[in-house]
Amino acid sequence: MKIALIAGEASGDKLGAALIDGFNAILQQPSEFIGVAGPRMSARGMNSLFPMQELSVMGIVEILKQYPRLKRRLNETAEYIIGQNPDVMVTIDAPEFSLRLAKIIHAKSDIPTVHYVAPTVWAWRPKRADKMADFIDHVLALFPFEPQLIQRAGMSCDFVGHPVVADPIATDAEALAFRDDWAVGDAPLALVLPGSRNSEISKLMAPFGETVALARQSMPDLKYVLPAAPHVVGAVQEAVQSWPIRPIVLDHRVLGEAKYEAAKRAAFRAADVALAASGTVSLELAANDTPMVIAYDMGWLSRQIIGRMLNTDTVTLVNLVTDTRMIPEFIGKNCHAELITSALLEILNAPQGQLQILRETMDQLGRGEPSPGVQAAGSVIRFLKRV
Repeated sequence: MKIALIAGEASGDKLGAALIDGFNAILQQPSEFIGVAGPRMSARGMNSLFPMQELSVMGIVEILKQYPRLKRRLNETAEYIIGQNPDVMVTIDAPEFSLRLAKIIHAKSDIPTVHYVAPTVWAWRPKRADKMADFIDHVLALFPFEPQLIQRAGMSCDFVGHPVVADPIATDAEALAFRDDWAVGDAPLALVLPGSRNSEISKLMAPFGETVALARQSMPDLKYVLPAAPHVVGAVQEAVQSWPIRPIVLDHRVLGEAKYEAAKRAAFRAADVALAASGTVSLELAANDTPMVIAYDMGWLSRQIIGRMLNTDTVTLVNLVTDTRMIPEFIGKNCHAELITSALLEILNAPQGQLQILRETMDQLGRGEPSPGVQAAGSVIRFLKRV
């Protein structure tokens, strides 16, 4: 079986690697994987047409600057895939590149097209699914509420589990060792997660720092740990210099990559509560049974645009998966330390209500089921039998 896979960023490479493992486990015979791969997919024997990193471009200005090169890569990839004539092409997230490629492939060949990671039509721009239906045949969804929305637009779609259920989690012993190693002891511990983008650091470090100081006034023994994402660690370290209370900052430059990742996992498990930016991190916290408060802010213009586009009253994935509003969130104009601190202390003192919701989230995302990679591969194979 010849399978084309197209990944455009690190998260897609992770999904693609698990998908390759899934195909190999189900088919139990060597398959040929072609297309665009990252290091995880390449480690499984897939040769990439060109380095995946060339597609990892974010932001309108950056995309415009790189447009001629991206356009050339798009045409090159389409020509290559059509010439190879695989049994199926699976594009993985990175919609700016992936969906343009699928549109070309659909127009010039009979190769079935599958897209892995449904568009967030439940959040904004619901018409995206209708447009996709012109050139995507089948969709692999990460959330259980997505298939009905995608099917309504005319594509087949399966929920295949979220990759967070397969991520490694620190043991209780590792969490206790983290508390000992960083002199936390039995003190309450708050995890601070201001995001992994420079724009998030610039907007969130100030209100998060104020929250840290206010919460310590009410709970003097409260300690904080901040695992700094590698590509924003410099900005994080600079920002905490002005905080009245310094958190433990986990820095990969000091610890080394392996120790940093192990310490980060242990911190997620050891923390009693988390203050986090909006995003998939809420699911990582749910996997670790760590109660949370979500806060996020952006520039004025972005607030206006996103506010008008948003179709839901919550941006927190735990709330959406469970159809509850148990996770408090402070977005935009509500991203103020006084509001955040009150919620943080309330949850720290009474976490039981959230804990039940966090476990329900993981169950709904596929915990205890076959791995998402196996489920995704199985869905593609079943789809191919129908076409």
